[in-house]
Amino acid sequence: MSQPDRRADDSATAEPITVFSDYVCPFCYLGRASLAAFRERRDDPPATEWHPFDLRGHKRGADGEIDESVDDGKDDDYFAQVRENVARLSEEYGVELDLEAVPDIDSWNAQQAALYVRDERPDRFEAFDDAVFEAYWTDHRDVGDPDVLAELAADAGLDPEAVRTALASDEWESRLEARFRDAKEMGVTGVPTFAYRGHAARGAVPPEQLERLVAGE
Repeated sequence: MSQPDRRADDSATAEPITVFSDYVCPFCYLGRASLAAFRERRDDPPATEWHPFDLRGHKRGADGEIDESVDDGKDDDYFAQVRENVARLSEEYGVELDLEAVPDIDSWNAQQAALYVRDERPDRFEAFDDAVFEAYWTDHRDVGDPDVLAELAADAGLDPEAVRTALASDEWESRLEARFRDAKEMGVTGVPTFAYRGHAARGAVPPEQLERLVAGE
């Protein structure tokens, strides 16, 4: 995997762990719990840097809509395995997660809003990112709805109208498309992907594996 741009010095603790993520991915939600546990273990935890990834981009048509008729090779056995893995990791990481309760949504708007917040209000990004994940996986809200995102923005200390404007902006849509392309060019094929100094770990890996990632093992 090629390395994303870094905004840090050469010290191990200053360089962030890059996290490629999509809000509708259950393993991204679980991976956050593992990452939090890893960081709690360290006196000098590295920061994290969020990058968006379009989990269902392979189903997205020219009109920007997701076409569920596209065959992605994921059959009933695949989804049964997903449910089994989610249940196992939920118990392991102490996370309550109900795959059947969340709405089936397109995460594009949530990621466009998050990209705007990350780039324009980085001081409020963590709060907004947390709010979107919790709204979807805990409160089972439609985080593709601009009204919901504006409300979450306000709760996170942001100007909700600025977020609405970003959601309606062709410029921010183009920026998000570019970030999705960047992720693919870096070799990201699924989420969550944790990248650090040229190494990567994919999936909701345990804290011990994140330790090895940062150690370069």
